[in-house]
Amino acid sequence: MSATDTPSGESLWRPRVVLPFLAVALIWGSTWLVIKGQAGSVPPAWSVCYRFAVAAAGTFVLALLRRDSLRLDAQGWRLALGIGLFHFTLNYQFLYPAEQHLTSGLVAVLYALLMVPNALQAHIFLGQRVARGFWAGSAVALAGIALLVVHEVQVAPPTTAPWLGIGMVTISILGASVANVIQASGAARSRAILPILAWAMAIGTLVDGLVALVLAGPPVIDHTWSYVSGVLYLSIVGSVITFPLYFQLLKDMGAGRAAYNGVLVPVVAMGLSTVFEGYRWTLLPVAGSVLAMAGLVMALKARNPSR
Repeated sequence: MSATDTPSGESLWRPRVVLPFLAVALIWGSTWLVIKGQAGSVPPAWSVCYRFAVAAAGTFVLALLRRDSLRLDAQGWRLALGIGLFHFTLNYQFLYPAEQHLTSGLVAVLYALLMVPNALQAHIFLGQRVARGFWAGSAVALAGIALLVVHEVQVAPPTTAPWLGIGMVTISILGASVANVIQASGAARSRAILPILAWAMAIGTLVDGLVALVLAGPPVIDHTWSYVSGVLYLSIVGSVITFPLYFQLLKDMGAGRAAYNGVLVPVVAMGLSTVFEGYRWTLLPVAGSVLAMAGLVMALKARNPSR
């Protein structure tokens, strides 16, 4: 398939496309709840460090199995450093503590707005045009998320600080957006991505460890099965396995259509939050969820589906 080809409607319904699409959505939709479950005896900064230490090792192994060279040139190291600092440190060091103040489903919905700073930065730094319909859809999604935030503030327990959590998620999203634009650059797209990601995770792990030492002191380890299994799930299933699946989706569906995964992920996360966190659905969150999802779909449809 060439860069200008678009997959046919029939080809999108093949099992080799539909099954990975659903698997990625279900896995990434569930990671928000698992992150929530990591809060407790281990400081969030150390949980982030443990997650990406395991994920880095797994990604190195996967890259070797795919016979990708682990050697990077000077530009490759700059890419790995940028992705490591912005995505695997700044992003997650704010994301994990944010879930101590917000329900996992709302964090997932907020995170779906990552496409907005992505589009803005891609326009500024990569010269990509952004359609007016994209901004209209984003405005509708923001209105819906505003309703969800109002509901969250109204029902928040006194032990939490929802506005602090929202601020943390905002910083997290901006960090992830910078990393996304780095990965979308011509320098990154011309190289094998798994070796860069593996080294980025390794760099992120080292910086995460330093951050954890400063913020939380010496390493704290929880040997319970629930905690260890959560780290393994987030590292192996939520990172190492889903990356190759999503990369294949980009090839089979096109980047535009694959991005609809970002609409399904919050739906899965909100469903799990309802079951396991007792999220209460009233008129306000229902209206907010409908507006948010409709706005995201509008924004994505406004972009060329082959991009």
